[in-house]
Amino acid sequence: MWLSQQQSRSYQTASVLCSYILTPPQVNSILKANEYSFKVPEFDGKNVSSVMGFESNQLPANAPIEDRRSAATCLQTRGMLLGVFDGHAGCACAQALSERLFYYIAVSLLPHDTLCELEAAVEAGRALSPILQWHKHPNDYFSREAQNLYFNSLRTYWQELIDLTSPGEVPDTREALLSAFKRLDQDISLEAQVGDSNAYLHYWVLRVAFSGATACVAHIDGSDLFIANAGDARAVLGVQEEDGSFSALTLSNDHSAQNEEEVARIRGEHPPSERKTVIRQDRLLGLLMPFRAFGDVKFKWSIELQKRVLESGPDQLHENEHTKFIPPNYHTPPYLTATPEITYHKLRPQDRFLVIGSDGLWETLHRQEVVRIVGEYITGVHQDQPLKVGGYRVTLGQMQALLEERKARVSSAFEDQNSATHLMRHAVGNNEGDYKPEELVCLETLELDLIYTHRDDVKTAVVPSDFVYWKTEQ
Repeated sequence: MWLSQQQSRSYQTASVLCSYILTPPQVNSILKANEYSFKVPEFDGKNVSSVMGFESNQLPANAPIEDRRSAATCLQTRGMLLGVFDGHAGCACAQALSERLFYYIAVSLLPHDTLCELEAAVEAGRALSPILQWHKHPNDYFSREAQNLYFNSLRTYWQELIDLTSPGEVPDTREALLSAFKRLDQDISLEAQVGDSNAYLHYWVLRVAFSGATACVAHIDGSDLFIANAGDARAVLGVQEEDGSFSALTLSNDHSAQNEEEVARIRGEHPPSERKTVIRQDRLLGLLMPFRAFGDVKFKWSIELQKRVLESGPDQLHENEHTKFIPPNYHTPPYLTATPEITYHKLRPQDRFLVIGSDGLWETLHRQEVVRIVGEYITGVHQDQPLKVGGYRVTLGQMQALLEERKARVSSAFEDQNSATHLMRHAVGNNEGDYKPEELVCLETLELDLIYTHRDDVKTAVVPSDFVYWKTEQ
């Protein structure tokens, strides 16, 4: 994410750096270490669920991995939440989002009367009815030390929602997602400014605020699919055509220099004198790749506020060069926002699955290739293209050598039991648009600091209509 960290990535030169070769079982162990699958009961106690299940995975390029994922069922309302959080400048912000954002969304979706019941239970000292059922891999953890702080901030939020809503009022999903994103980012900022009497928590809230993370979240309720995106992760729908092939329908926009509307938005929010400096080398202030993100207060706070907070902060923070660094040409903050772009899609029978992935996936594979790989996996049907040799189209059977090579690839194509792992295998083993298992084996032998120059953290989640990567039923 940061220019100083972001060396030119190459997915073709791994063989030069291999010092030893991992065996296929060793590669499988690495790829499957963080995979997770969940099958949703057809009847969830209230409604027939439109989501049949989901599968997710993440593969680290950093130690520790900077990305996080979350999945949960809304218990007080309807629907399922799934999200990918791509961290940078550390993992703290992404970790906080993975624990907190869904609670903010769930609370935002609660009707006025239910919010009042929650507050009455807290006032009376009664146990609260759960609002989320989490679906977590054992490696996906909650930071226990911060739970009281997080709860108090969440409670303040729902108290304000009670004051702003009326009895019988039911929230709009789009507005709930928008409000939840913005409010959590505000709370992250406020908690860092206020600090905490507990030295560990004081350091933690500052780490969260000074690191950053993008977020791409799906809320699926029946045939209603909402995507809330802030950053450069992406949500793509796999649509099955009449001939059985799959096409990609992108449901989010990347907030980066490749998005002309996003570039125009940022330039329009700052004086003409900053037109040449606000975006340099396709990065915000020449530093940050995503143009929307949580945390990253170095791009939001005034210089005076940054200095005041850092001066009163713990000693560990002073040792971090990143936190002391002021971005160049920093004149009219804030330059960064966590306000999400909301997309709505009415699910159709041909909408078979949804893939949400961090930028590490989409930098490696084109969206059409992603839905082809997942579509073939979930249907078990490999869509072969006509073979071409020397410019002449040949039929199957005419080129025995090519057929044998193709057969070998197909035979290993469906060895994974998790569609996210299967997609990740192709993403990491991709070489100029072609899946090369030997490239995957070689790349996985690199040390983590070398891997970072070859690929970003790869995180995927799938939700299909009859399958999963996050499945949504037909």
